[in-house]
Amino acid sequence: MEGFGGCFNELGYVALNGLPEEERKRVLYHLFHPDGEQKFSICRLPIGASDYALEWYSHNETDGDYAMEHFSIERDRKYLIPYIKEALALNPELKLFASPWSPPAWMKSPKAYNYGTLRWEKENLEAYALYFVKFVQAYREEGITIHQVHVQNEVVADQKFPSCVWTGEQLREFIRDYLGPAFDKHGLDTEIWLGTINAPEPWDEWLKKKAADHDAYAHTVLSDPEAYKYVKGVGYQWAGKWAIQRTALSYPELRYMQTENECGDGTNTWEYAQYVFNLYQHYFTNRVNAYIYWNMVLEPKGRSTWGWEQNSLITADPERKEAIFNPEYYVMKHFSHFVAPGSKRIGQRGHWYGNAVSCERPDGGRVIVIANPFKETRTVRISDGTETYGFELEPESFNTIWF
Repeated sequence: MEGFGGCFNELGYVALNGLPEEERKRVLYHLFHPDGEQKFSICRLPIGASDYALEWYSHNETDGDYAMEHFSIERDRKYLIPYIKEALALNPELKLFASPWSPPAWMKSPKAYNYGTLRWEKENLEAYALYFVKFVQAYREEGITIHQVHVQNEVVADQKFPSCVWTGEQLREFIRDYLGPAFDKHGLDTEIWLGTINAPEPWDEWLKKKAADHDAYAHTVLSDPEAYKYVKGVGYQWAGKWAIQRTALSYPELRYMQTENECGDGTNTWEYAQYVFNLYQHYFTNRVNAYIYWNMVLEPKGRSTWGWEQNSLITADPERKEAIFNPEYYVMKHFSHFVAPGSKRIGQRGHWYGNAVSCERPDGGRVIVIANPFKETRTVRISDGTETYGFELEPESFNTIWF
């Protein structure tokens, strides 16, 4: 296990700053401090605008600037960099990975942040690889290490918010011929990850008719030795959950990450938290090393600038002047507070297998995170081969057992 975390977004920082100072500090402490509740150890940030930015933007708005002379992270100094630096002050060991939702609009066809594809011309591709290099370097100058870059957020998402569609062949060529060599040329030790991979819509029809296309992204890239040598891991999210099993079985030597928890509808219900627990169980059973939530903090209803209301770990209520810790916050805490980085998932068997994840911590302790999805109290008996323990699990509950 490499850890747990969430994504730094502009709307999250705005929501956080709407709290009284003491409440704001409490939220940051519990998310990031090693003695807090969540103990986050790996988090995400966007390269340019995400769909939870205040408006669409990139780090280079100068059309035709293939030398990236006008590259700038000035906007990030207002919203993202202060947010990240506060987290790093609480946990200097926090690792960061970054991904673009869209290249600069002038590098795309059509010229728009939403929809479209990267223009496939050598000069443009070299410039876009340099865009990644400049991003890593600029953040390093701010005292912030970018440990990983993921080439594109949701490679098949053609959305009304910032997005860019890629094929597996394009990912292979860009990583192999442009991004990997650019990182080598500039001496960057930032890891390149194949991510974040989702899956085409409509999901059901795609799964029925084109199941083999699970490999259209990961296998197309990873089966090429020259592209493979640059890839340190694979990030899956949303409908990519159906593809991860095949990829992890085919390439067990790589690392895997769930890069964006499914985000709900802004109501933050217990029922959705139960669904999310099943996502944790699914991804960890299929070998991910890290699990990343989406928005850590949002205002009530979590409305984005493009109109979707989404869940968050914490709701920052500006009227009540308080932070509300939502059900999914506690789902995350059951894992992140007890399953320390360096823990290893261990085998289990029995009738509760599908409702539990078991790990051995670096200190030798064992942790079982287990749900009771039933509407009545259930007794579970757990044996480690030498002793048997009995526990009563409350109805529709999440539980952590540490021994």
